[in-house]
Amino acid sequence: MPAIPVREVPATVGPRAGDPVPVPPPVQEPPPPIPVPPDQDEPDVDEPPPYDIPDLPPDQEPGTPPPIEEPPANANAGVGFFGRLRAGLQRSTQRLTDNLTGLFTKRPLDEAALEELEETLIAADLGVAASRRIVEKFRRTRFGKQVSDEEVKLALAEEIAAILAPVAQPLVPPPGTKPFTVLMVGVNGTGKTTTIAKLAEQWRGERRRVMLAAGDTFRAAAVEQLQVWGDRTGSPVVVPARTGADAAGLAHEALDRAVAEGMDVLLVDTAGRLHNKSGLMEELRKVVRVLRKKDAAVPHATLLVLDATTGQNALQQVKVFREMVDVTGLVVTKLDGSAKGGVVVALAQEFGLPVHAVGVGEKAADLRPFDPRDFARSLVGLDQ
Repeated sequence: MPAIPVREVPATVGPRAGDPVPVPPPVQEPPPPIPVPPDQDEPDVDEPPPYDIPDLPPDQEPGTPPPIEEPPANANAGVGFFGRLRAGLQRSTQRLTDNLTGLFTKRPLDEAALEELEETLIAADLGVAASRRIVEKFRRTRFGKQVSDEEVKLALAEEIAAILAPVAQPLVPPPGTKPFTVLMVGVNGTGKTTTIAKLAEQWRGERRRVMLAAGDTFRAAAVEQLQVWGDRTGSPVVVPARTGADAAGLAHEALDRAVAEGMDVLLVDTAGRLHNKSGLMEELRKVVRVLRKKDAAVPHATLLVLDATTGQNALQQVKVFREMVDVTGLVVTKLDGSAKGGVVVALAQEFGLPVHAVGVGEKAADLRPFDPRDFARSLVGLDQ
């Protein structure tokens, strides 16, 4: 077999001595930016928006409940509940009375004035039905008369108190009912857990034995917060064995324990749920069904806790919760931070459900039985 010739490849070598050294090309500077005229917008740059992540306090670990704020020991010292109520309703009062001052300055109460009055009342969240009822009463009793804004305020307070009087019913455990079982329901953030703590503290002050049930089983922070309140009020707390445990089963266990331990009152917390989420609302119905298997009369009271700052949205919440569970009464919270306190009047006119208590602060003493006269006079800015 003939030999295959092998072609030699010259080796790669570096530059020889004496060869010119290559010089790299000069670095070209980028062109200067084109100035944007003053009357021309800067070009848009697509950048992701920053995430709004709240900072935790340095002494608070993630997943722990927020610290419960307590007012100073001398807060509201020497101020009765009417004073706190009036101070709390200041924003609502201003919203209502600012227009009244300009509307009635010794002028006859004619149709134009009545129409403006109705618009003012509706804008102050008293609702259409209650506003028309009040205006019709003015038309029958004061039409064509000269009225001042002070006279209108007095008449308004009288009419508002008349609407509220039938629903002002304090929540009192009836004698012979042990344990008086209260189911607390409402949407997220209305203050259910804090309301439970305030009721527990008040009833413990009446020498009643109170037990709490942490029915918001999906939020460990809610369970821990209720345990803190239980420690502060001296009330035992029934807690779930694990996060996400069946809320109906926990309520049943709490009722068994309350009966066995001779408790006077059992307060059952529930998870906050949006009124338009049918699955969560069905879960609430299950809690009621399971409790009634133990005792057909339980829960003796189902309280819907409403946040006054939601205004007219509270009406829709009442409608849906009444359809899903037998709501027996209302507690209205956060009146001290709302310009929409007039919604209490709308609720009374629309549903006639008992308003057991209103809240104007963080202390237990700031949740008090609902007094229609005090509320009406505070709402329109009158003294006691």
